[in-house]
Parts: sequence; structure tokens; C-alpha cells
Amino acid sequence: MVFNFEQVHNYYERLVFEEVARRAEAHPDFTSDMLGDVACVALNRLPARYVRHDVDLMFYLTEHERHAIELSMEEVLQFAFGFVLERANKSGRGA
Repeated sequence: MVFNFEQVHNYYERLVFEEVARRAEAHPDFTSDMLGDVACVALNRLPARYVRHDVDLMFYLTEHERHAIELSMEEVLQFAFGFVLERANKSGRGA
């Protein structure tokens, strides 16, 4: 039997990547490496939620769970941008 796991992914990856890219405009001094670090920091602070299809997860979530995801995303992204900026300033990479 052949298994195809190419569709399996962490639900939060796409959300985080899109949101970091959207917020990059507000952080013009962040390099692409720094934005990658922001995505990693944010993803590491979120629970892993593996799915095959994003729509499957969204279908089964309650409104409360959707709202909790939005709040979690906001919290981790604010933290991640601040964390990376602080580290960059300490190392002299500066944003």
C-alpha cells in the first residue's frame, strides 16, 4: 500500500505566513531573515494542528474556537515581532 502524506500540514503555517507577510509592511526595517524568524517564533508558540484540508478543520470548529484561534494568532504575532526585534537590536543586526 502506498501512503501519500503530502497534503498533511500544520493548519497554522499558512495563517502565520500570510499574517507575517501582511504585517511586514508595518515593519519595513525587518529583513526577510527576520520575518522568517518571526514566523518560526510564532509557530513555536502555537499548538500543532495537523490537517489534510484546512476546510475540514474550519467546518468542525465552534464560533468560540474560531475566536480563540484569532486571539492566539494576535498574541503570538505581537510577541514574535517584539522578540525578534529585541534580539536583533541586542545583536546589532537592528531593524
